[in-house]
Amino acid sequence: MEIKYDLKTTFDEAIGLSTYSNSQAGVLSYVAIFESLWKQTELYEGIKNAHEQLKLHAKAQKEFINIAAHELRTPIQPILGLSQILLTKTGSIEQYTEFLDTISRNAKRLNRLTDDILDATKIESKSLELKKERFNLNDIIINAMDDIILGKDLVDSRNVQLLYQPQDVILEVDKGRITQVISNLLSNAIKFTNKVTISITTRIDEDNNQIIVSVKDTGSGIDPEILPELFSKFTAKSFSGTGLGLFISKSIVEAHGGKIWAENNADGKGATFTFSLPISEQKP
Repeated sequence: MEIKYDLKTTFDEAIGLSTYSNSQAGVLSYVAIFESLWKQTELYEGIKNAHEQLKLHAKAQKEFINIAAHELRTPIQPILGLSQILLTKTGSIEQYTEFLDTISRNAKRLNRLTDDILDATKIESKSLELKKERFNLNDIIINAMDDIILGKDLVDSRNVQLLYQPQDVILEVDKGRITQVISNLLSNAIKFTNKVTISITTRIDEDNNQIIVSVKDTGSGIDPEILPELFSKFTAKSFSGTGLGLFISKSIVEAHGGKIWAENNADGKGATFTFSLPISEQKP
């Protein structure tokens, strides 16, 4: 004989029995029992959800440790190797110059990784501070583009074309942090293709008194699998990068009162990352 347990049926029967009982204590005991069962069910669901979140967090942390270890190891190897060669005092001045250039470039890469980890820690602890000053956004974009062009580790092996139509817009922002956001978006666009055109555009939204900045590339686009969590910490699906850059960029933009978002281009070639920032009121 098959026996089925139906909580709702049991609940209805119990309430029915208690309704016909002349004992108030009996009725209250049934109420207490089912309130307890209900609370236990809610508690179980809460624990189950928390457990799933912990598993996802643990997986993300493990992946981040693996990625960070790889990112650290990659620039450390040439620094150590070339330093040993320089210590032997053999070779020409041209070779020394080339070795020192490679060491410097990889040291800067290590410094960027360290800064990203420290920034992520500040964001998590809500201690990220902004030093706002009035600047021309045009200068910030041009400086970020210059840094990318001079960053030979990103540009040398790729056919990269940067397009930008200058527009003067005064913002009251942390210049270093907004430069960091634009640099992150440019670097991110370059990473995912060997041949890319990157277009930077700015548009003033007068209705909302804000500037809209877009970075559009012709690369491989955003993997649909990570698109929903693109700006979350540790989100990465590439052979380079820790998955912290977009998370940090989002936090910086939102700290300035703006928003950031991304989408694949309609023609199927590449993606566009866009962020908004409030425009400073013009002072007399």
